[in-house]
Amino acid sequence: MPIPEHWIEHRRNDRELLGWIVPHGEDFVSVDLLGRTSPPCDWLGIEEYFEETGIGYLAHPYIYQPEGEPEVQVRILEVSPEGITVKVDDFGDITSQLQVYRLQWPVENQLRPAH
Repeated sequence: MPIPEHWIEHRRNDRELLGWIVPHGEDFVSVDLLGRTSPPCDWLGIEEYFEETGIGYLAHPYIYQPEGEPEVQVRILEVSPEGITVKVDDFGDITSQLQVYRLQWPVENQLRPAH
């Protein structure tokens, strides 16, 4: 999905993208790297939200349920507006060859935190 022109990138001091700030009436909403939106807030509130949240949530385990299959715990491998790639959690074994799934962006309700 191409990012709409009116979305404003929000980056950390090291220029790492944290997400986008989107006008919403007289307020703004944040859109994180998974495409999830926040409740409306003023500009400073959205900036504070991004700074507090960072990108650490990308390293957390998630639960994904492939269509017609049981739920699996996954880890995020890649995130972009072109799609999200997740892999069945290998619990740190980088040599394992586990199932990889490609999800559309935004993820909406496809992933939920494992904890």
